Amino acid sequence: MELFNNLLFGFSVALSLQNLWYCFIGVFLGTLIGVLPGIGPLATIAMLLPITFNVPPVAALIMLAGIYYGAQYGGSTTAILVNLPGETSAVVTCMDGYQMARQGRAGPALAIAAIGSFFAGTVCTLIIALFGPPLAEVALKFGAPEYFSLMLMGLVAAAVLAGDNMTKSLAMVVMGLLLGIVGTDVNSGMARFSFGIPELTDGIGFIVIAVGVFAMGEIIANLGDPEERKVFTDKVTGLMPTGKDLKDSFWPIVRGTGIGAFLGVLPGTGPAIASFSSYMLEKKLAKDPSRFGKGAIEGVAGPESANNADAQCKFIPTLTLGIPASAVMALMLGALTIQGIAPGPQVMTQKPELFWGLVASMWIGNAMLVILNLPLVGLWVMLLKVPYRLLFPAIMCFSCIGIYSVNNSPFEVYMAAIFGIIGLVWMKLEMPPAPMLLGFVLGPLMEENLRRALLISRGDPTVFFTRPISLGFMIATVLIIVIMVLPAVKARRAAIAG
Repeated sequence: MELFNNLLFGFSVALSLQNLWYCFIGVFLGTLIGVLPGIGPLATIAMLLPITFNVPPVAALIMLAGIYYGAQYGGSTTAILVNLPGETSAVVTCMDGYQMARQGRAGPALAIAAIGSFFAGTVCTLIIALFGPPLAEVALKFGAPEYFSLMLMGLVAAAVLAGDNMTKSLAMVVMGLLLGIVGTDVNSGMARFSFGIPELTDGIGFIVIAVGVFAMGEIIANLGDPEERKVFTDKVTGLMPTGKDLKDSFWPIVRGTGIGAFLGVLPGTGPAIASFSSYMLEKKLAKDPSRFGKGAIEGVAGPESANNADAQCKFIPTLTLGIPASAVMALMLGALTIQGIAPGPQVMTQKPELFWGLVASMWIGNAMLVILNLPLVGLWVMLLKVPYRLLFPAIMCFSCIGIYSVNNSPFEVYMAAIFGIIGLVWMKLEMPPAPMLLGFVLGPLMEENLRRALLISRGDPTVFFTRPISLGFMIATVLIIVIMVLPAVKARRAAIAG
């Protein structure tokens, strides 16, 4: 009954004209950036963060969330029609979606992608509503040692799961932690790592790093890629899938939703991992695996459900524990701190309209996305023909204006440009920037909780191992590292023995 009352309260918040408008803007922009290759939700949310200064907290979060899960919808359109994923999570959709388009079945492929995404989004929003409050109640019992251990586990898990090379990912986490401590020490008031530059005594701005690395760096990298966008069909007809299509897609959609929901809660995993896992499972369960890669509708239904489920369930640890499960969620936490809201379990009790309004808006947003994606396919096809060389100057200009408007500081614009070049270097060296952003966001919080825990224990570091919950997180951290390191050690031993 309490859940029902909370959802009614959430819908009363989400259905206000202002919040409906921002929800529409979010899902529309999300679809747009999902359709256009080379502009991901990370870069878009980073660019729009300065705008959230002048927008109410609930509306700002609803809009940013809409961009994130909306991008998963839009990515499937280009994957099916152009064989070019607008989003990394849509790479798997290319395999069978484009083949269906070549067989004249682009309509059913797009429809099943939208239906699967809608089902996954609806179910996972219900999961957030069901499991969010109990998880937040547990988190309210956490002290400084528990928070430090939880954040440490989250960062290690993010580094381990973010890329193929664990050493590079861990190095990027450390880089983020180092960037996070630039500024003035809270306890002593002394400047740290400011190198005599007055502008750095306040620390490096979250928006500066986010826009520099993820927007400017991404743009510079994309300019080096050859542009070849061959739209397979200008007009999509016959959108309604057949009864057989729906029957073949039902269980892949259910399984994809389950896989995405599970992986979505884990830090460091992305929608791409969820969609790939779903595709591999469907291929293994299929009576005729040879159909995959040749236009099997299950190869569209499962992955598209999985990537949307993952995107929505990423909000569970972010909203209840204040731990970002991905780089996009780190930006969401940044949006909260910009509004003066401390992320964590207290958000649900102190700002119930924020949590329940966001949950309700996800149902509304998913319904809007189905309406946006299917009838407006022709519009998205036209947008695909816009050359990237015409898009990037506008994006770059918008980014610079956004950064300057925050503190009216030209220095921050120069800093963002420097981070854009650094971001490009990281991409060339295959250093994943997402763990760096997580480290940057969690670094100051980790330091604060570490100091608080040591003050409480009078400098005794065993406090992290004598409290049961904290000990559990520490053991989990060690296990994550061991599980990832063991295969490499065994392979090395085998190579030496051979």
